Amino acid sequence: MVRRALKLLFWRALALASVGLGMLGVVLPGLPTVPFLLLAAWAASRGWPALETWLLQHPRHGPAVRQWRERGAVPRRAKWLSSAMMVASAAIMWAIGIPPWALVLAIVTMASVGLWLWRRPEP
Repeated sequence: MVRRALKLLFWRALALASVGLGMLGVVLPGLPTVPFLLLAAWAASRGWPALETWLLQHPRHGPAVRQWRERGAVPRRAKWLSSAMMVASAAIMWAIGIPPWALVLAIVTMASVGLWLWRRPEP
């Protein structure tokens, strides 16, 4: 019984923290909103059905969460914005002079994420 309660508490805490980070993403440039809401909906599905329903029915962000769940779809606008942020991040890292190995690692990682992202279907 205690183990089940701890599990439920974990999923709820993860969902709540993800919603909080998603809300920060609404006002902080560079911090994404929808990926955190996707994580929140996933965690809520395991321990907080009411929060999951609220996220899926949210007027602004609900469609993106539903599209991801149904088809793994990412809107083209989100793809462009993500790509632009990755390029800007690489430029900033280069400009501040991070070690070359770290810059290469970051660029390879971002390029891999970008390739994966652009291969996702669009709604």
